[in-house]
Amino acid sequence: MVDAIRLPLQMFYQRETQHPNKPYMVQPLPGGQLEALSWADVGEQARRGANWLRARELSPGSRIAIISKNCAHWIIADLAIWMAGHVSVPLYPNLTAESVRQVLEHSEAALVFIGKLDDWPNMAPGVPADLPTIGLPLRPAGQFSYVWDDLQACTPIQDNPMPAADQLATIIYTSGTTGTPKGVMHNFSNLGFAASHATELFGVGEDDRVLSYLPLCHVAERMFVEMASIYAGQTVFFAESLETFLEDLKRARPTVIFGVPRIWTKFQMGVYSKMPAARLDFLLKLPLIGRLVGRKVLAGLGLDAVRYALSGAAPVPEALLSWYKRLGLDVLEVYGMTENCGYSHVGRPGKFKQGWIGQNSPGVEVRIAEDGEVQVRSGATMQGYYKDPQKTAETITADGFLRTGDKGEQDAEGNLRLTGRIKEIFKTSKGKYVAPAPIENRLAVHPRIEQVCVVGDGMAQPMALCVLSEVGRLEVVRGSRGDLENSLKRLLEQVNLDLDKHERLQRLVLVKEVWAVDNGFLTPTLKIKRTVVEGVYGPHFADWVERHETVLWHE
Repeated sequence: MVDAIRLPLQMFYQRETQHPNKPYMVQPLPGGQLEALSWADVGEQARRGANWLRARELSPGSRIAIISKNCAHWIIADLAIWMAGHVSVPLYPNLTAESVRQVLEHSEAALVFIGKLDDWPNMAPGVPADLPTIGLPLRPAGQFSYVWDDLQACTPIQDNPMPAADQLATIIYTSGTTGTPKGVMHNFSNLGFAASHATELFGVGEDDRVLSYLPLCHVAERMFVEMASIYAGQTVFFAESLETFLEDLKRARPTVIFGVPRIWTKFQMGVYSKMPAARLDFLLKLPLIGRLVGRKVLAGLGLDAVRYALSGAAPVPEALLSWYKRLGLDVLEVYGMTENCGYSHVGRPGKFKQGWIGQNSPGVEVRIAEDGEVQVRSGATMQGYYKDPQKTAETITADGFLRTGDKGEQDAEGNLRLTGRIKEIFKTSKGKYVAPAPIENRLAVHPRIEQVCVVGDGMAQPMALCVLSEVGRLEVVRGSRGDLENSLKRLLEQVNLDLDKHERLQRLVLVKEVWAVDNGFLTPTLKIKRTVVEGVYGPHFADWVERHETVLWHE
């Protein structure tokens, strides 16, 4: 167990001193070049940036925003902000101008770092005209108040600033599937508690490699990449783009990897696009040959060196976990929230129990409330929501437990199983409650389905809206629509056999539009926004209910 909480900057100074020349970050540059930064390089750049920030003479604890896709200077800017005694406020790199303005104004940001972005022209109007901007090295084209070279012209600070454990470190605005984003406040002790325990739990060390590709502004990547690298000393490789992602993955050959369920599904669909699912499954069952095929598939994905693979942010289908296990890769589920640094529960190697996430992490207390809600308490629990004491009081109980909003149950060994979101559970016209997530997971195992949203509030029986996978869409183009329909009808029958009568789906509706972040159907962490799905397709529900087909096409 971790005896004392080691704080982030304390750990950074330790690594900076112990192995200054060890590679810390590998950043792809335009034109196919790579930039390798050592711990000393990162420390010097952060210290120069901190000196420049100090010269602004801002009030201690001023909020400084970071708007950028993942890159080395995202983390360097974060370190500089902390060294200068301020609070970092990361924003998602694909927000609308309205959302950018909302967060910047709510946080009262004094400065904003602008880095690697794909759609800056549409985001820029959200930055108030009087708010100074600092362009990072991979900044988009445009005018900025300052650029990174201005900060690097300063001499590095010579001291090692050490913020207090209870000092506010960051405000993380939740992506939110509904409503206005909330600013989650974490102090340095929260970050240190989660990072210290997590890196010790998995034995991650200086020889490990990780690929950073999910948004660093999200708590999962912030902890798994930024904090874990500082506490464990691992090397961080950055992905350049979606187009180069597989190449980036193969270059990094990560030894630890975190992915949301949709990423793990994407990997699987990529494999199926090159080899039919039935043939691969047949080969994997063969003695000796199956093991070789599994290794080859993992090598083709750049996952052959992985020691620990984690999946989180949303429920993952059991069949998907089983598929990776047959390849030779154990993908462990992790459960947590922005409000507890993503540190709550995780599956343990060799202790996998099908259908269950795993046990509570060291230092985490768990209880199940009378209404079935999972409540947790630990040193990683947030300080509250910024400027929202009422919402804070609604979320944290009087005795310090975090209300997760998830329904769940525990077994005798302390394993946790989630059975749905309290707010997502809907009531049919027959007065029966239905939890959509478990049903969606059963449908999502089909290789022709990529995304699912079960709806049914006020209906006699629920129905499932589905987006076809790339493999499924190709089959339709090639004229195999009838075969696809028959396959999905069999899936529907099979799923309904395992459901209670009031949960059984009346039909599957295949929608043409792929749900993505860009068109507003997904959050930046690839969770489906149920309210958006219901808002867009809701006008068709009454018509669909009256239809007799079990598989409908919404063109």
